[in-house]
Amino acid sequence: MTIQQLPEVLINQIAAGEVVERPASVVKELLENALDAGASKIDIELEEGGMRLIRIRDDGVGIAADQLPLALARHATSKIASLDDLEQVLTMGFRGEALPSIASVSHFALTSKPAVQAHASRIEVEGGRLLPLQPASHPDGSTVEVRDLFYNVPARRKFLRAERTEFGHIEELLRAVALARMDIGLRLSHNGKTVRSYRATSSDAERVRRLGEALGEDFAQQGLRIEHEAAGLRLSGWVGLPTASRAQADQQYFYVNRRLVRDRVVAHAVRQAYADVLYHGRHPSFVLFLDIEPSRVDVNVHPAKSEVRFRDSRLVHDFLFRSLHQALSGARAGMETTHEAAPMPAAQAMPYPAYGASPQTQGGFSFAVREQLGNYAALYGPARGADSAAANEAIALPDAPQGTPPLGFALAQLHGIFILAENPAGLILVDMHAAHERISYERLKTAQDGEGIRIQPLLVPLAMAVSEREANCADERAATLATLGFEVSRAGPQALVLRGMPALLDGIDPRQLLLDVLSDLIEHGASNRIEQARNDLLSTMACHASVRANRRLTLPEMNALLRDMEATERSGQCNHGRPTWVQLTRAELDRLFLRGR
Repeated sequence: MTIQQLPEVLINQIAAGEVVERPASVVKELLENALDAGASKIDIELEEGGMRLIRIRDDGVGIAADQLPLALARHATSKIASLDDLEQVLTMGFRGEALPSIASVSHFALTSKPAVQAHASRIEVEGGRLLPLQPASHPDGSTVEVRDLFYNVPARRKFLRAERTEFGHIEELLRAVALARMDIGLRLSHNGKTVRSYRATSSDAERVRRLGEALGEDFAQQGLRIEHEAAGLRLSGWVGLPTASRAQADQQYFYVNRRLVRDRVVAHAVRQAYADVLYHGRHPSFVLFLDIEPSRVDVNVHPAKSEVRFRDSRLVHDFLFRSLHQALSGARAGMETTHEAAPMPAAQAMPYPAYGASPQTQGGFSFAVREQLGNYAALYGPARGADSAAANEAIALPDAPQGTPPLGFALAQLHGIFILAENPAGLILVDMHAAHERISYERLKTAQDGEGIRIQPLLVPLAMAVSEREANCADERAATLATLGFEVSRAGPQALVLRGMPALLDGIDPRQLLLDVLSDLIEHGASNRIEQARNDLLSTMACHASVRANRRLTLPEMNALLRDMEATERSGQCNHGRPTWVQLTRAELDRLFLRGR
């Protein structure tokens, strides 16, 4: 067998097999170069889904004429020069492979002009061969043209999909970039027609508007703004309310230092944070940005730079879970979403009635607020589970008279299922069973958390055959397993003996439960199987203990339920992810009856 040096063109085409999968891969690499060049505006022009033409123009710093041939050489880059640079990299690109790889499988041209040059220069690549540099007319910045992608690699071209499919991949890519870099103006045209235009943003209101343009108004209106920082990590962005979950995981964007990535640690932390509030089979929506010291994350893992590896994945997992869990826990009934640029909720924008005002000047309250509060206090005393003053402070709307609750006061019961209530914004509808189910569930969890997990000894110890890896894990994590309610010991290289399990979960297959927990500990360093199993049981108990349909409630009982909803975490949805309440504003009611027209 004779060893021979491969020609440069073939080397580039092999590299293109890793970097250039389809037109969207080309657009991704060229967009990242434009962002690294400091562009504030980027135009993308496509023909036939990018298969015929991809042209990307930016207003970045440009490339000097004498640097253009070097820009098309393999492993030539302006972004890193040493291993230290690689470990601190914050740019989108850094490998120096994209341009030569793309040029090797297309008709390629690069035109560029730095501000310090009098005119632009253009370089072309045909069949892997650099053509002489030529002067050109071009504003400050760069334009890259990629024509007839894979024209010289017909086997690869056969794997491309229909024009509409390839264009859809590029649209999705542009959406991800538009969410990550809201300060950049982006325009996309296809076959001569502008199909997407994202204007650069500078204010919170404009950022929420772009969020709506990219993901739809539902996400923009039902997204919780999150901002949390700890242990050198910072998480920001938006998480969708559980009631805005989706059938597919098609609105999940996670960025590490503004780079869109897929990561198992991140996916697990998000699933765990939403586990208690979603339907089975439903998926949350989110746009999240993790800022982390570059040396604590390795971005040089995947040829397309779509995966990363964290130096301390356990810390990142816990930080993400706790941040998201806290944000979702705070979503009580009656509270508005927290993105700063959201339109002022009607309940906050409307003037609040003064105490003692007549029913006409109170917007039609059925009873005076003072009388309602007096009746409630006489029957039920302080708010349940909290000091009354603290509870009133926690649930009062901004600028509202002290004690005016967000969910207002009950008016009636409808069909034995719904509670109708009135607040300053308009009409509140509450599913009384769903609401009471969440309240009961949270109280059961709180009671269990206070007691800790008790171990129930097994009448007959259970001998288990396991893998050596699982046995090692049980040995090393014995203390962790004990806190989860397991009494387990090693009986051999591939054998365990289980002598006790969580008392609350009596009746569940202990062998499978322990194996699942060990699998989680090996894969993620932690397990929430016990909590999930416990929560499933408590959820069932809460469902059976909650008020049923057709049970007639008095007004004080309805008001007590409303107050409990306002004080209970996650009370905006039941244990299965269904909403527990909706608000119909005065404006919406007016529109229903054509008032003011």
